[in-house]
Order: sequence, then structure tokens, then C-alpha cells
Amino acid sequence: GKLPFCAMGVSSVIHPKNPHVPTMHFNYRYFEIEEADGTKQWWFGGGTDLTPTYLNEEDAIHFHKTLKEACDKHDLKLYPKYKKWCDDYFYIKHRGERRGIGGIFFDDMDSPSKEEVFQFVKSCAKAVVPCYIPIVKRHCHDSFTPEEKQWQQLRRGRYVEFNLVYDRGTKFGLLTPGSRIESILMSLPLTARWEYMHTPPESSKEAEILEVLRNPKDWVH
Repeated sequence: GKLPFCAMGVSSVIHPKNPHVPTMHFNYRYFEIEEADGTKQWWFGGGTDLTPTYLNEEDAIHFHKTLKEACDKHDLKLYPKYKKWCDDYFYIKHRGERRGIGGIFFDDMDSPSKEEVFQFVKSCAKAVVPCYIPIVKRHCHDSFTPEEKQWQQLRRGRYVEFNLVYDRGTKFGLLTPGSRIESILMSLPLTARWEYMHTPPESSKEAEILEVLRNPKDWVH
């Protein structure tokens, strides 16, 4: 039957050309559904996560510490909870690895009150620029080789796989009548690459990032 609802939010994905500048994604959203008797159910969701081509521990620590500070303003339990949720959510099951090095992620958040959750979401959204832009400035002029660019394209292929196979937002959008397909698929990189059974050399920089994607780290302790 008819189930009136409203949905609003802001979503952004940045796929830099330079393989030493990580991809960054954030999304914060609000849903409200009106039941047949007129009562309304509401919830917030969202998160911010980082997907580097190469691991830079200084960048990872800065990114996670900034998000932790935003969460800690509201409750010290939130960052570890939503950090784990992020690691679990952005998991490419058929590859046995995460899409990136995580961040925070939460969904269906409807307590303690609408105003308190909204204040928390605003704190997270305001942390997007300070958690990411310093990383961009640090690496945007780094030189890179054709081989490093090729590895970036392979990692972009993993990004595509997650978004098309597992991402809840993509599935929700494609199932919504009259939705704009181009808006739903805006999170995909312009270019990506796949190679049959590609495995990077042991002890390489490429193997280093894979280890972290397979075994998430605690970046803030």
C-alpha cells in the first residue's frame, strides 16, 4: 500500500587523479516515514570513509583521529562502535578485503532524540573538510609512475565492485521508481581496471595496503 516518506541528505565522492591522494566518500542522510495512522518514524544515517591506493600511516591516523574527536564530543562509545561498523559494512565479501581503511558508518539512528542525533550528524559532517583536505594538500603534487597509476586503476575496480554489488544506497536508489540513475551511479570512478588473478609482489607497497584492507587496524590508540 501507500507509504509516504521523505528522504534528504548530502553525498560526495572524490576520486583524485593522483594515486597518492586517497579517494574520500561521505554521506549524511535523514529518512522519515508516515504510518497509516499518521505517526512518523524517523532515522539518520551516514558516515565518512577513506580509500587510499597506497598506505600512508600518518594520513590514516590523522583521518581517524579527526573523526574520533567529532564523535567524542557526544559520546566516547560512538567512535569505536561506528569505526567497526564501517569496517564491517565496506567489506567486499568475494574478495575478502575492505574497500578502504574505513572511518565511521552508522544507520537507522533514532535515539536518544531527533535534535541530539542531528547535532551528532552535524559534528560528523563538519569534520569532513579537516579530516581530508590536509591529506590532499600533503600529496597533490607528489609525482607518480605509470605502474602506480595502474595499481590505482585496479583498486578503483574494487571500488566499483563494492558499490554495484553490496552498497545499500545504490540498491535503494535503483529500486526507487523515477530515480535518476546517473545520480545513483555518481560514486563510481571515471576509469577502472581489472586484471586476471593479479597479485602484487610480497613486501611491496601494493601488498602493504592489501594487508590493512584484509586486517583492519586501530589507528587512534
